[in-house]
Amino acid sequence: MLAMIIITLYPFVYVLMSSLSDSRLLLSHTGALFWPQGFTVSAYTLVFQNPNILRGYGNTLFIVVLGTLLNLIFTCMGAYVLSRKGVPWSKYVMLLIVFTMFFSGGMIPSYLLVNNWLHLGNSLLAMIIPGMISTWNLIILRTSFASIPESLVESAKIDGAHDFTILSRVVIPLSLPVMAVMVLFYGVSHWNAWFSAMLYLRERDLYPLQLILREILIQNSTEYMTNQSSAGEIESVGESIKYATIMVATLPILFVYPFMQKYFVKGVMIGSIKG
Repeated sequence: MLAMIIITLYPFVYVLMSSLSDSRLLLSHTGALFWPQGFTVSAYTLVFQNPNILRGYGNTLFIVVLGTLLNLIFTCMGAYVLSRKGVPWSKYVMLLIVFTMFFSGGMIPSYLLVNNWLHLGNSLLAMIIPGMISTWNLIILRTSFASIPESLVESAKIDGAHDFTILSRVVIPLSLPVMAVMVLFYGVSHWNAWFSAMLYLRERDLYPLQLILREILIQNSTEYMTNQSSAGEIESVGESIKYATIMVATLPILFVYPFMQKYFVKGVMIGSIKG
């Protein structure tokens, strides 16, 4: 276990130490890295001063918050309907939904749908609406709702509660651990999304953080982040700024995992025990 901890933790340590290093010393360093090479926080200073990073943070937070909220609302409503006994054609509807998990139209039909039919091209809503419901998450939530005793639902109906009241005041409160799993699944998915942004977004002002991070790492595009700095400063932080951006983009979602990790096993087991 100690060996596994070291193997999985070292890449994070390497990125952290590199982000605090002088780029000139970092480029000349070989071998393992366990401490900064010429300690400096200039890379972080430039990252937080850069409007692209801050704007990307804002766009990503908007997508994560609004997207996760809409995901939960529609997934809960769909799971509730499919989990109730006596709903006509529920099994056939479920088969059609599961079919979409294995087969899809592909990238080109999806692009035409979003741009030409939904008219969501170059909009942050293109990152949210097309993936409103995840089939896998719907199955997990449906199975959780189905495990709630039917007597509780019947008691609520006797008291005059309608379906929305039953869902919000009976079913969801009894499924909070699974709801936490849904928040984590959807939230992490939105936070890490970059491919759909690359397809649908054309204005840099709309780019999420992950797409900006991709430009920095893959396209080696750091010059726009340091265009107001001196040549010596650019040379000293040119490499470190990539690692600083990785840390800035990773830490927020990394801090969420320890508080939500205990719900993973329960959520996965619910989806695996019952189909």
